[in-house]
Amino acid sequence: MGNMATLEHLAPTLQDTLALHGGAPVRSRPFAVRKTMGDAEKQAVLKVMDSDQLSGFFGSPGAAWLGGPEVKRFERRWADDYGFKHAISVNSWTTGLMAAVGAIGIEAGDEVIVSPYTMSASATAILFYGGIPVFADVDPDTFNISPASIARVITPRTKAIMVVHLFGQAADMDPIMDLARAHGLKVIEDAAQAPGVHYKGRPVGTIGDIGGFSLNYHKHIHAGEGGLLVTNDDRLAQRCQLIRNHGENLVEWLGVQDLQNMIGSNYRMTELQAAIGTAQMDRLKPSLAHRQRLAAHFTRRLAGLDGITAPRSAEGAEHAYYLFALRYQAERTGIPRSQFVQAVNAELPKPGGWEQTGLVEGYVRPLYMAAMYQQKVALGSKGLPWSANPDVHYDYSAGLCPVVERLQSHELILTPLMREPLTTEDIDDLAAAIRKVLRHRDSLVGAA
Repeated sequence: MGNMATLEHLAPTLQDTLALHGGAPVRSRPFAVRKTMGDAEKQAVLKVMDSDQLSGFFGSPGAAWLGGPEVKRFERRWADDYGFKHAISVNSWTTGLMAAVGAIGIEAGDEVIVSPYTMSASATAILFYGGIPVFADVDPDTFNISPASIARVITPRTKAIMVVHLFGQAADMDPIMDLARAHGLKVIEDAAQAPGVHYKGRPVGTIGDIGGFSLNYHKHIHAGEGGLLVTNDDRLAQRCQLIRNHGENLVEWLGVQDLQNMIGSNYRMTELQAAIGTAQMDRLKPSLAHRQRLAAHFTRRLAGLDGITAPRSAEGAEHAYYLFALRYQAERTGIPRSQFVQAVNAELPKPGGWEQTGLVEGYVRPLYMAAMYQQKVALGSKGLPWSANPDVHYDYSAGLCPVVERLQSHELILTPLMREPLTTEDIDDLAAAIRKVLRHRDSLVGAA
């Protein structure tokens, strides 16, 4: 017995050994999955099915050019709940962005400033109308587009700024709006990940000229696919409605004189999607409150950990925590980011899907590194839209946005676990896994 006690004293227990090295993990029970559909959504769908009207749109003059009763009800509910004058539903937020870019009048050769650290549609919506994306760097603490970086890339060709409220955090809108007013620029807010979020008491989406939200299946609330444009500008609302639904057939009926970008398409939401969206509205505020509670708890659990920084918000900016973003500094922890993420995830159950994942490295490759920007081939094969400004050299080389590049390659870590129905006890396990890995940093090979 004495010899066994000595061995136990000399060798770490399974609980004290990293799971990556054969020890017992912090947690083996899978994180609960998110259930997004319930009785309210089922009843809403059945009501539409019984009506036999799965879409209420006609692409011709008449009341139905604005859609059916469920579409109109959903739009009114969103506008009323968050204080927007107009909400315009679309079949995806990608088409919503395209409608917004068209509505503000972007045309060939116009420059639109946008973050390169976002989903590709934020920039391709600009290309769709022949506009040229000009990429501005982000703030290293909030991950949102930096007002100082915007100011550096404004030119006489700049027509608009697209602000992405990344990961659900409201961007610092006041200095951005000051720049826009000083230079006569339009502002589009891509709030795909930030529904219900406010900046200094104002709902994001209409702090600028026009904005909107995603209803894709992994967003806070969803209709499978879909999106909502919002604006307080009557003219922009009408132009979005026309682009959404074959505007070329309607401009004469409505007496529209400005035909710029009025070739419409079918970006229409179905009655089924709208009915589900209306039912989902009751979930949004509780979802935001729950995620904010979990994020606050996680932030407290991370306090004092050297080399790991929780997201910081601009003054007065709310956060929806679509994702929780950590800034990681390997030179302080002594563990390369990839090893750290691998070790933490080994302490947690194997995910059955994306939303059960513990940690992931980075977000998206900076958009300007994609082939279309590197080769300047997008609309046809002759260099459009860049060739619309033949005297301008658009440089999308590595190093263009050093903060974004550093975040993606070395510093950013994301977790999707700040969500319903998880509890603070679940978040404690994530924090415990991180703390365990940091305690055993010396046992990880290849420390920085």
